[in-house]
Amino acid sequence: MPDHDLAIIGAGAAGLSVAAQAAALGLKVALFERKAPADSSPQGGAIAVAALLAAAQRAAALREAGRFGLSTGPVSVDWAALQAHLRRAVAEAAPPASAAALQRQGVTLIEASAHFTGPDRLEAAGRVHSFRRAVIAAGTAPVLPDLPGMVGLPWLTEESLLSLEAPPSHLLVLGGTARGVELAQAFARLGCRVTLIVPSPNLLESEEPELRQPLRAALRADGVEILENSPVVALAAAETGLAAVVQGGARIAGSHLLFALGQAPRLAPLDLAAAGIRATPRGIATGADLRSTSNRRIWAAGDIADPDGVRPGQASAAHAAVIARSLLFRLPARLDGRASPRLIGTTPALAQIGLTEAEARAAGHQPRILRQAFAGNDQAIAEGATDGLVRLVVDARGSLLGAGILGQGAAELAPLLSLMIGRDLPLDALAGLALPGPYRAEAAVRAAQSSAGSSYPATPFGGKLSAASARTLAGWLRHLP
Repeated sequence: MPDHDLAIIGAGAAGLSVAAQAAALGLKVALFERKAPADSSPQGGAIAVAALLAAAQRAAALREAGRFGLSTGPVSVDWAALQAHLRRAVAEAAPPASAAALQRQGVTLIEASAHFTGPDRLEAAGRVHSFRRAVIAAGTAPVLPDLPGMVGLPWLTEESLLSLEAPPSHLLVLGGTARGVELAQAFARLGCRVTLIVPSPNLLESEEPELRQPLRAALRADGVEILENSPVVALAAAETGLAAVVQGGARIAGSHLLFALGQAPRLAPLDLAAAGIRATPRGIATGADLRSTSNRRIWAAGDIADPDGVRPGQASAAHAAVIARSLLFRLPARLDGRASPRLIGTTPALAQIGLTEAEARAAGHQPRILRQAFAGNDQAIAEGATDGLVRLVVDARGSLLGAGILGQGAAELAPLLSLMIGRDLPLDALAGLALPGPYRAEAAVRAAQSSAGSSYPATPFGGKLSAASARTLAGWLRHLP
């Protein structure tokens, strides 16, 4: 008889959700976490970054208040109060997952690191636990390069933001990732000198050039110095604190260095080989149902999962629901990563849903691009934030393959386009969408209306009508009384 019906490794959001649902169904559930979740939120780094971005956006808004006829004094940053804001946000956002709270739900919390010793066994705190099924939700950790000279120098990751006792006088951010761009802009807006060091030739090179170039200009306008095509090969001590040595020998000195090179799955401590669990460099290899491809007792959730056919990091919010259906009820369940938006929380924000133009061409499509700038949008004009555009990627039949949004409100507009792609709705559905005005989403509607292949106006027959055919029909019907 197994010790547990369900063993869960990791107290992230997906792991906690599955644990609560399984316990409510009467299963014996054990949750393994190195630290008590109430003491250390697994999402603490991400929440701290979000809180820092919010503070930076407000600082920038205060500086720009004069455009709206509002008078403010010079903006100063109380770093101790800012750090208190970050800690408060992490504490309030952490799930109520103390040992007592989990016990009330019927979940056994084992505060120890766990690793597999067999296909249906794991060891934690010196004891072997057997299970019927298990969920790995151990999460990811910041990627740290193996650079000469790292020891003893003041380098940071997003997880150590809460320990930064004073603002950096000159922050070097290594990495042209979304997180690197967000943090570079945030620290610059909070009054720090910032240099963004990008190892690759282009900042945010996987994003649409039409969207990333204006964002690049916005970073520079905020005072971020951007050095592209600058791989760092070593770190060295310097009078200012440290220096990054780039390929070719140039040294870039700063007070602190922040690594923003992406995230890697926490696989090493798990001893996956002992359980016959296949992994890739991106995480646990699973099907679209999040079930391991090599050990059918195992599921994976969150960023540690590498589901087949789904872009890494996409649809992670839906993992708990998929696992509940697949694991608890053995019903068909699949992730659909086509429509999962990704967001870069800068100002302007950049959201991408579905395929980019390059990805659409690589998939064999012959895409058309429909654009609508925010410059003529009434709401954008009222807000004084007209930079950016909506960019739709449409196939030859007029189906929406992807969408990119650059501008204020991108995060709020993205779910509308995600719904369009996820439900395979025709472009006409967007072109004919009625909106309260003024509203930023009108830019997406106007972009859809610009398609020559859309049935605009819509017909009562549910089919498509070209613009030329619509004019011909209207010409005939005008003779009717």
